Amino acid sequence: MTQVLEDDERTARVAIIYSSPAEHDQMAQAGALLARFGVPYDEVCMSPHRSPRALAEWMAELEPRGIEVVIAGSAGSAALAGIVAAHVVLPVVGVPLQGSSLDGHDALFGLTQLPPGVPVAAVGIDNALNAAVLAVQMLAVGDPVLRERLWQFKDDFEKAAVR
Repeated sequence: MTQVLEDDERTARVAIIYSSPAEHDQMAQAGALLARFGVPYDEVCMSPHRSPRALAEWMAELEPRGIEVVIAGSAGSAALAGIVAAHVVLPVVGVPLQGSSLDGHDALFGLTQLPPGVPVAAVGIDNALNAAVLAVQMLAVGDPVLRERLWQFKDDFEKAAVR
């Protein structure tokens, strides 16, 4: 169910979850950027509606496994990120994905209208890359090496933009 995709010798710091195999390619962008920063992560595809008990078990294992940030992507009502946020005290970054007749706007609205006490940081529609950047920024608060890599990333980003 869960696959360690980065250095097997290190404990994953970020968990990436999405609710449908059709969302894999979009969410893989987050994993690719985390790997670029050297941040180990786990990735899992699990529907909160089709496998609620498995999801509950997965959420209960996040903190004991050392996960520090969760990136959750889904289309439609984007229920997955809110469900995770309701069950954990870890930061959750939600990625609203296209996939419905509303082109991801329903997912974006769903992520931004969660009840008080259940916060989810929402990025733009289909923007798993920004979700990974935000996760790295969260981790870099207490990690000077990662913070330096983040500054280099920002410098490279700016240099590429002014060409």
